Amino acid sequence: MPASVRPDIAVDAHATLGEGPVWDDQQQRLLWLDILPGLVHRADPATGSDDVFRVGKPVGAASLRRGGGLVLAVEDGFALLDPDWQRLDQVAVVEHAGPRARFNEGKCDPAGRFLAGTMAYDLSPGAGSLYRLDPDLAVTRLLEGVTISNGLAWTADGTTLYYIDSPTQGVDAFGYDAGTGRLANRRRVVDIPAAAGLPDGMTIDADGCLWVALYGGSAVHRYAPDGRLDATLSFPVTNITCPVFGGPGFSVLYVTSARDGLDERQLAAQPHAGAVFAADVGTRGLPGLRFGG
Repeated sequence: MPASVRPDIAVDAHATLGEGPVWDDQQQRLLWLDILPGLVHRADPATGSDDVFRVGKPVGAASLRRGGGLVLAVEDGFALLDPDWQRLDQVAVVEHAGPRARFNEGKCDPAGRFLAGTMAYDLSPGAGSLYRLDPDLAVTRLLEGVTISNGLAWTADGTTLYYIDSPTQGVDAFGYDAGTGRLANRRRVVDIPAAAGLPDGMTIDADGCLWVALYGGSAVHRYAPDGRLDATLSFPVTNITCPVFGGPGFSVLYVTSARDGLDERQLAAQPHAGAVFAADVGTRGLPGLRFGG
């Protein structure tokens, strides 16, 4: 990535907690979330329009469905939004033991399952989990003892799942069985210094490199498959939350950000906090995976 790359503003949204961008390659639209007020956005980069669906509760993750519409990880479970964005049906309730919690970040696997994780509002260590929603709407807990369940990405062959539990300051990899949706052989592949920021959302490019958003770090880092820091994309705001590749040929990196946690002085210095940014980083991403239910 050329050192001179500077991100542009795609949507100057002033989002409280912008997150979870998803590129719809059929409609050429960028879907993204504002988690805490429970908003699902659908932006058209060609016109600058940005439609909004109000969920009515916090929404932590979204993915496209193969038959149209969206699957959502809402505060307390999973829901399906119809193709016309008119009807929302909650299809599973997930009980959170312990402190009050919500879903945060999720993506679909190559077989059409939706994985999404949770976190406590008060950030209690180990209070979250990672869940899997199958196309038949059955829910399975895959991991316990998670603090802030965050970025997910699969290798192109679907055999490796990369995963971020933010306070662990790194990226772990699992062997992934696409036939069963089971995890195995957890291992650390990327370590991120605390001074660089908190690892948040993540995507993978066509070269198998990971792009990791750094909350509090004003940056997205690109890591080579061997875990080496390969490039840094800097932003004019502090809280960078999640990247995704979209646009023609998946050649544009879209990145969400947040205003949450910034004081008045910081907000005055960062007038575009909460915006969605776009950058041509000289590489391409992979098509997003869709939910089979």
